[in-house]
Order: sequence, then C-alpha cells, then structure tokens
Amino acid sequence: MPKTADDKEWLEARRELLEDEKAMQRARDELAQKRRELPWRRIHSEYVFDTADGPQSLLQLFGDASQLIVYHFMFHPDWDEGCKSCSFWADSYNGALPHLRARDVVLVAVSRAPLDKLLAYRDRLGWSFPWVSSAENSFNYDFGVSFTAEQIESGDTSYNYRRGSVSIEELPGISVFVRDGDKVFHTYSTYARGLDPYNSTYQLLDIVPHGRNEADLPYPQDWVRRHDEY
Repeated sequence: MPKTADDKEWLEARRELLEDEKAMQRARDELAQKRRELPWRRIHSEYVFDTADGPQSLLQLFGDASQLIVYHFMFHPDWDEGCKSCSFWADSYNGALPHLRARDVVLVAVSRAPLDKLLAYRDRLGWSFPWVSSAENSFNYDFGVSFTAEQIESGDTSYNYRRGSVSIEELPGISVFVRDGDKVFHTYSTYARGLDPYNSTYQLLDIVPHGRNEADLPYPQDWVRRHDEY
C-alpha cells in the first residue's frame, strides 16, 4: 500500500503527475502523426478471402470505405477455438464499428481457420465485426503473423520487424490499408506490445491502483479467459 496523504498533499501529487501525463499525450500525438506520415506500399498480390458474402478480394473488404484495419486474429486451421488473448482484444471492437465507419474506416478480422469455424466462434462470443478466412492465400504469411513448421524449426523467422525464433505457428498483429480507386496500399502494421493501445480493458486496468497485476503470473495474460469462461 502506498503512503496516504491529506487533501493538499494529494492534490499536489496529482498535479505533478498531470504534467507527466500531458507530456506523454503530446508525445503520443507526435508519434501518431509520424505513423500517418509513413510511406505507402502498393499491394500487388491478388488475395482472395472466404467471407460470409462469398469470395472477396482485399479491395472488396473495404466495401465503400477508403481505409481498412485488419486484426490478425490467431486461429489456426486445426484449432477448435480462437486464441484467448486475441479474443480479449476482439472484445473491444464491436462498439467501435459504427464510429469507425463514420470516419470512413472498416475493421475486419482475418484468420487462417476455415470460415465456418470463425463464424461459429464469433456467434458464440456475440461479436458482429466481419471475420474472413485467409486459408486459401498467403496473406497471413506475407504479413508476418503465420509461420510454417520449417520456419519454426529453423529458429530464423521475422516477427515485429526483427529476426529471431518463434515457437508457434500463429501470432497476433494489426495491419492498416488504404485504397485509391482500385489500388490498395499497405500503410502500417504493428505486433506484440504494439497492440496494447488497442485493448480497452488494459487501458482501464492501467488507471486502477493494482494495475494489470500480472507480475507474479507464469506469463502476463495467464489470468485472461474468453469472456464466457470466467
């Protein structure tokens, strides 16, 4: 338990912290601007996804929007359930959909599992965001979130823009795309801890006295369950 304080001492401490918060927010705004200023790279691959509306290209996933966010949801074709940590993130997305759409943005989850598994799992957890299967294309591999057994065995793969080893075939990420007419460009991807800002529960936990309270766990998200399993 931290020290206690009277009203005056508490207010002074809070004002001191406020200055740090303001500095961080200014730095966050500057970082967001740099992110938006990254160059675009043209996507030439003709990815076709299995969707609830039939086969669709990457361009078609935009609908009539000009910006697309893809959440790389860990769901291996052989798994019976989606990743519990990705499910933890996905719980933040339903309410965001109409707000994103009002700003010309569509959010879609993409996984390698077959579509029937994805939709059944989505129904189970009460989500409504579009979820499509990349089982028949190389999208997951090209964007560095799926790995072959040979890659894992070699100990030389690339995840989060660094060479190294991975231990499983699926990892999470977020990628962003923009279209100009019928041309699609990749503008941004982030992985690992770069996903933290897109989990609203973690952001709320960060303001309570005990925080995420994960330090003594076998691994940070050991406490996480799918929301219908608590």
